[in-house]
Amino acid sequence: MKLRLPRWLRFIDLLALIAAVTMATRGQAEPLPLERAIRLALTHSTTSAMAKIDVQRAFASYREVRNNYIPQIVAGSGLGWSHGYPVAIEGSAPAILNVVAQSPLLNLSQRQFMHAAKVDWQASLYQDKDQRSAVIQDVVASYTELTKWEARLVRLQQDEAESQKMEQAVAERLQAGVDSAVDLNKAKLTTARMHLHRVQARGAADVLRHHLANLTGLAASSMEIEPESIPALPPVGAEEDSSERAVASSPILKFAEQRSLAEAMRAKAEHRMLLPSIDFSAQYALFSNYNNYAAFFPAGVFRKNNFTIGAGIRIPIFNATQRARADVAKADALKAKKQADAARDQVAEDTLKLQRAAEQLEAMRAVAELEYQLAQSGLEAAQTRVDAKTGTFHELGDARMNAAEQFLAFQDADFEYQRARVNLLRATGELENWALAGAAAK
Repeated sequence: MKLRLPRWLRFIDLLALIAAVTMATRGQAEPLPLERAIRLALTHSTTSAMAKIDVQRAFASYREVRNNYIPQIVAGSGLGWSHGYPVAIEGSAPAILNVVAQSPLLNLSQRQFMHAAKVDWQASLYQDKDQRSAVIQDVVASYTELTKWEARLVRLQQDEAESQKMEQAVAERLQAGVDSAVDLNKAKLTTARMHLHRVQARGAADVLRHHLANLTGLAASSMEIEPESIPALPPVGAEEDSSERAVASSPILKFAEQRSLAEAMRAKAEHRMLLPSIDFSAQYALFSNYNNYAAFFPAGVFRKNNFTIGAGIRIPIFNATQRARADVAKADALKAKKQADAARDQVAEDTLKLQRAAEQLEAMRAVAELEYQLAQSGLEAAQTRVDAKTGTFHELGDARMNAAEQFLAFQDADFEYQRARVNLLRATGELENWALAGAAAK
């Protein structure tokens, strides 16, 4: 006679096998604390890399304008055959060698454009800082949520195994005529719900692990997160106003202010285009004898080597187009200033909302934790009554289901609170210091 194990025992064995394989795989996996995940993401992130490229581009633009004050030297040749008087070729007399050097000497407009380009470069640094904070926030949120789902998977595996036992017991009691078919369906529904929660948790964990792998550049199968590496969150102070700190440290606001300053400088530069300017200029030309210079210049006057140095003075008399361009730049500067003011108000308002939301979520988390503790106490009491033959299996099943649901509710409330606190830390400019607190302590 072939011995067959009960279905619930076979299910327990399957869970044990899955857990053993998982532990063996994790034994080969590489520990990934939060601090290391953040540093890998900052190195590997494409958004952070693009922000750094923008900084390099802004700095190159600033050097482009600044280097206009360095004389530009161009060497060339205007070779040609002349018939009659040697007519100019491309604005210069025909010459074997022609060297020209030019640079601004006194140009108030050019100086303002240079200052505007420098401010744009400084603004790009704030944008790079904001992108860095966004990467850190993404890693922290993904890491924290993955921790939640993995802890939930462990609990759900236990609850599903217990619900399988309960379903088997109710089926046996149905055969004995103690329970009804409705009781069996209720037990099956509890098992199905546990299975659904476990499938959802596994799917969410897989997606987050893949996302974290993309951020860090590591293989998803080789990562083993360490929940204890997440630093403790600082308490939310109801009395303090976090919006003031956010306004003082927000990279987005500083970027908007720097852009407003740059636009104001460009508007001033466009207006100064209407002012006189002086340019340095020097030129050397090596003339040839076959261009008929000797035929048109007195003997002893013609020289093969010729050199000129001086300054070109430009005094704008009337330029309606430039005046219109200056008015357009002035309007852009006023718009940028209003946008900076709006950004300041938005940062303050959003930070206040985040602070109040974090306070509410902290209170909701405390309520959910107490409800879970009460449900867990009820489950232990129901188990005690069943062991003492004074309670029913249905009471135990209801208590177990209630404890499982309250555990899920507490986990969700705890994660929502953590996410709100992380958002608030980023708004106040404290996210990086908090996230890398463990590394700083070392």
